[in-house]
Amino acid sequence: MAKITLSKLRHSYVPDPQPDDYALKEIDHVWDDGGAYALLGPSGCGKSTLLNIISGLLQPSEGRILFDETDVTDLPPAKRNIAQVFQFPVIYDTMSVYDNLAFPLRNRGRPEDVVKARVTAIAEMLEVTSMLKTRAAHLTPDNKQKISMGRGLVREDVNVVMFDEPLTVIDPHLKWKLRSKLKELHQRVRATMIYVTHDQTEALTFADQVVVMDLGVIVQIGTPVDLFERPAHTFVGHFIGSPGMNVLPAELRDGGAFFVGRPVPLEGRIVKTGTLAQIGVRPEYVSLADQGLEAVVTKVADLGRHILVETRAGDTKVAAIIQGDAPAKGETVHLDFRRDQTRLYLDGWLATEAETRE
Repeated sequence: MAKITLSKLRHSYVPDPQPDDYALKEIDHVWDDGGAYALLGPSGCGKSTLLNIISGLLQPSEGRILFDETDVTDLPPAKRNIAQVFQFPVIYDTMSVYDNLAFPLRNRGRPEDVVKARVTAIAEMLEVTSMLKTRAAHLTPDNKQKISMGRGLVREDVNVVMFDEPLTVIDPHLKWKLRSKLKELHQRVRATMIYVTHDQTEALTFADQVVVMDLGVIVQIGTPVDLFERPAHTFVGHFIGSPGMNVLPAELRDGGAFFVGRPVPLEGRIVKTGTLAQIGVRPEYVSLADQGLEAVVTKVADLGRHILVETRAGDTKVAAIIQGDAPAKGETVHLDFRRDQTRLYLDGWLATEAETRE
């Protein structure tokens, strides 16, 4: 396993690029040995470009990549000692499950007793022991992808295991099982793993640290709780969560923030300056109250465990997630924002500092 250092990486797919031509803008981060990281973002955000640079399929326009203290920037994929699991299963249909799992070890000349021990251990983790003698061609798509994952995990000497949208072909009702299994596998083998996805549920389930990307930039790296509770940028707040964070136009005056002419208490003091002011508060922290911000209900959706109420305050949509009785469409209600979860953003970036509590 390896620590991964990304040093001043930039990449453009066009020659003589201008600043806006870079698909991957400057990235300067260190990822810990044994960590589970998810690259998350919309299509075109740069996550696949970054994955290909780390794996060696793409040479960066600028910057260096280190595995531990070894510079691998100019090494081809075969010499980076990585394992990769793709969107579609990469297995040999004519081989048995056992031989598929054993192949990466035998290819490295490992003794058969070592091969047997590792294959047995990985098969138990993946719950495919009963299939070891089965020809791979006879497996269901989800079991084929399990074996493909096992091939990536069976070697203990790889620097990093990389997953590129590995659950794309899996039936939706089986995805949660494989997500949980992958998380369990990481906790047991403690390999450095990088998981690329546009699906926030997959990322938040799998990763210790989620790397949120947009427009070629890493916007925030944090735990799933960090990203939900304290997004560093309005993009993260809107992208993470269903529905995403309310991002409301704000006016700054008299040392505070105002929305539709009303003062809005914030989590703490404003510690940055900027031009575009916005208030961020998640629907989970907006409640209906006897007094507060006046709004008109535009939509009510019963989602089972809770009710989503969409309202309009002035010209702005404000969503609330509530329990209990729901208001009727067209009804005037009053909204209350939970203060410790209400933040100010300036030019998109978090600008308030949470108050410390004794």
